Amino acid sequence: MDVITDNIGALAQGLGITLVLALSAYAGALLLGTLIAVCRVSPVPPLRALGAVWVNVACNVPVLCLMILCAFGLPRAGVPFSLFGAAVAALVFSASGFVCETVRSGIGSVPRGQVEAARALGLPFGLIVTQVVLPQALSRTVQPLVNILISCLIGSSLAAAIGVPELTSVTQRLNLRYAEAVVTFLTSGLTYLLIALGATRLGALLERRLEPVTGVRA
Repeated sequence: MDVITDNIGALAQGLGITLVLALSAYAGALLLGTLIAVCRVSPVPPLRALGAVWVNVACNVPVLCLMILCAFGLPRAGVPFSLFGAAVAALVFSASGFVCETVRSGIGSVPRGQVEAARALGLPFGLIVTQVVLPQALSRTVQPLVNILISCLIGSSLAAAIGVPELTSVTQRLNLRYAEAVVTFLTSGLTYLLIALGATRLGALLERRLEPVTGVRA
């Protein structure tokens, strides 16, 4: 265990980068994915087509490929990207497709009568979506959205492949230095597991908190 105790500072720094990377990517994916979900249910055909194409691409291209393209391909095309920014952009794009489909399923669960009532009151599409549909849709999909957060956390480990010094990258360096693969990667894996379990627990608490309002069962 000396390899862990002697390098606790480096591991903590790597963990910090991992958390910033995962949370930044999730926040971006949540915003972008929700916007694409609105496009997918829009009455405007071109927007629906755009949303469908976005989801098909985002959900079917490996995150590692996206990171490499963002980190090394876009700079060649004249679009500068830091390695950290490339990792965030790749995770945002990939996760946004899954957020879109999750939110779209939540939108589909909102009673149609509420939408019709809002239309009868003369509310425009934008207000119906933001004031009536999305609040209910998001509250009904808390746990699936938490699962996407966990996917962003796990996916952030791929950033080690492009040189981002996050937790997995630090673990790899320690293993190369000390040849203690079992100890280093077990510690890293347990850290990811604990964070994921904590996120799942928080999601369950939030879901129960919203239950009296939405009628959603935890």
